[in-house]
Amino acid sequence: MQVFNLVLFVIEAVIYFAIMAGFLHFRRQLGLGVFLAALGVMHFMETYLAAVFYVELPFGLVSPGSSVFFTGKLMMILLLYLKEDAATVRQPIYGLFLGNLLTVVIAQILQAHPVVTLPGGRPADMGFLNEMGWLMVWGTAILYVDAIAIILLYERLGRILRGHVVWRFCLSGLIMMTFDQAAFFSVLHILFNAPLAVFFGGWYAKLLAVLLYSALFGIYMKIEQIPRLSRSRREISDIFHDLTFRERYHALLATSGVDGLTGAFDRNRLEADAPGLLRNSLSVRDAVSLIIIDADHFKQVNDLFGHLKGDDVLRGLAANLKVSARPGDRLFRFGGEEFVMILPVTDHDGALALSERLRLASHGVLRPDGEGMTVSIGVATAPDDGTSLETLLSAADTRLYQAKKDGRDNVHGRHGRLGGAAVAAS
Repeated sequence: MQVFNLVLFVIEAVIYFAIMAGFLHFRRQLGLGVFLAALGVMHFMETYLAAVFYVELPFGLVSPGSSVFFTGKLMMILLLYLKEDAATVRQPIYGLFLGNLLTVVIAQILQAHPVVTLPGGRPADMGFLNEMGWLMVWGTAILYVDAIAIILLYERLGRILRGHVVWRFCLSGLIMMTFDQAAFFSVLHILFNAPLAVFFGGWYAKLLAVLLYSALFGIYMKIEQIPRLSRSRREISDIFHDLTFRERYHALLATSGVDGLTGAFDRNRLEADAPGLLRNSLSVRDAVSLIIIDADHFKQVNDLFGHLKGDDVLRGLAANLKVSARPGDRLFRFGGEEFVMILPVTDHDGALALSERLRLASHGVLRPDGEGMTVSIGVATAPDDGTSLETLLSAADTRLYQAKKDGRDNVHGRHGRLGGAAVAAS
């Protein structure tokens, strides 16, 4: 019987991960709300099971609600963070916590009703509903702490296990589920007089669940790297997608964040999109590069020929950069005559080679007096130059300054200068 229960335990974990990871993987087509709603729907059942439903495994008494589903929820929240960002992760945590507080409040009000006995004489167990509400609030409060802590722990482990995403995922889960079991058991013991065997059985089961979810996470990461499966398809079509004003409104919003002068994405879009682009590349151990491109002597163009002519030059430069870049590269206007380009799946040498191509191509953009424009470029690459947008911008900006200081019309990377008149002369 214990072995049979253990087999069911593993099957439950695999099914849970497969369905939830599937919702998350196809969030562009289905919408993220499907994933978040599934998390919320599962919350009541996992709390109910943790209170009343236990099975015997080889290592003790275990509730699938706590060990399989609650552990799975925390690991899914970490996976959501890896695929999206911290702002998105906060939404289900706040929603669950506030929803459970509402459950407690409603349970208190419901107890004031004169109730009618149901056919068969079964009374409403309002006391149990009240206990469940507080248990759900406590569980969500722990989940809130768990979710913040597991993300911080995952990032901290990145300093030690850089590139080992699955190991970081696993170790973060093992540490946090140990804390979680101690915190959740304390309330189970107070409310339901749960024996100490429940603590140890649940702890072992949660550690086993983390190992299972980590192995499944590793498989998921491999599957995501298959090009056919990783490409985003058109969103699932229905009448609302094609006919309603809401969808048209969101289609209009998709064009926001574009610089009106150059057609490149603007700085707000850079700050919104770049962290996700960096995180997605680094999560699968791909290098990602960032370059800052500055038009040389652009103030001189404005002073000599006027701002309208200067705008024409900037438009021409942006168009030239787009044509010279690769399909997956993202161009942003950073401000004035500066542009930032994100280069996914590009190491430092590759970024330097592309930057040199952009530098040479910029000579084809002519000023009003017929002279070709030149640009200076600073290059930075994650993870060696940092893993955040701020650190990469700082590194690239420092190298851009060196390129300006070194006579302009050249590229500076981690090891100094590439391109320009001095290189050509040599």
